[in-house]
Amino acid sequence: MQILITGAAGFIGFNLTKYLLRSSNVKIIGIDSLNNYYSKKLKKDRIKELSRYKRFSFFQTNILNKKKLEKIFKIKKINLVINLAAQAGVRYSLEKPSEFVDNNIQGFYTLIDTAKKYKIKKIIYASSSSIYGDSKEFPLNETQKVMPKNIYALSKKVNEEMAEVFSRQYDISFIGLRFFTVYGEWGRPDMFMMKYLTSSYNKKINFHLNNYGKHTRDFTYILDACKIISKLVFTKKKINHEIFNVCSNNPKKLTDIIKKINFLTRKKPKLFKRKLQQADVVKTHGTNKKIKSFIGSQNFTSIDHGLKTTVEWFKNYYKI
Repeated sequence: MQILITGAAGFIGFNLTKYLLRSSNVKIIGIDSLNNYYSKKLKKDRIKELSRYKRFSFFQTNILNKKKLEKIFKIKKINLVINLAAQAGVRYSLEKPSEFVDNNIQGFYTLIDTAKKYKIKKIIYASSSSIYGDSKEFPLNETQKVMPKNIYALSKKVNEEMAEVFSRQYDISFIGLRFFTVYGEWGRPDMFMMKYLTSSYNKKINFHLNNYGKHTRDFTYILDACKIISKLVFTKKKINHEIFNVCSNNPKKLTDIIKKINFLTRKKPKLFKRKLQQADVVKTHGTNKKIKSFIGSQNFTSIDHGLKTTVEWFKNYYKI
């Protein structure tokens, strides 16, 4: 099987690619624009790590580039597409909303249209827990009403609606994944955990704790997310379009996570508490009953173990 993974230099894309290469005999074609939203060095280091595998090949391109996409599909004889390419960043969506319309909506359409031309029958794509907005019903389940409160979340809602339409129109099987605060090794430096670790080890960088630390998040360890996606890759079950929460169903307060990190690092950064920021969601807590019912038993990594491996990776990668 030859799998195209878009966003292969991203956090989830990289970890999934590495997991599949290590746990199966698939060949993976990775594509990524390597934009400068965050550290290009980190992205290039991820691709360097993946390039150690003979069954991995990489093309630097944006999924908006249909001409190059078609060339890749033609050369590589792709069987399955996993779309993890997207402009990320809830706060960044307030600054550059056009980036989210272009990359997350138009880019997804371009990919689907190309997949249709080359007779791809299955597409797995990234959605997000952020589409639920500030719900009052917990745990969040896949059937309840979604209320996006920023353009990033809205772009993910549109992706789900596009998948619903094109699953019927193009006879393509779609699986949408609503990721809940994925964390772990090789994490994005713009996310809470990596920002906190950076401040912990660099006293010149202050850490701003939004909403005075009153956020609650359903943290999901990256390896658990990879195992779930892998099972969906190889499932033989017939799917038209299904959406699944990818979450631990075990929400934690940010203040509790900070205490655990402080214990592991034996350090405390300089904290600046501030009010709730625009576009932030106060709480996420999803149910994972649907995904466990679909793929079978699934164990989830404890937050203590996940944090320990994350801190160890951080210290090793940044040579602390």
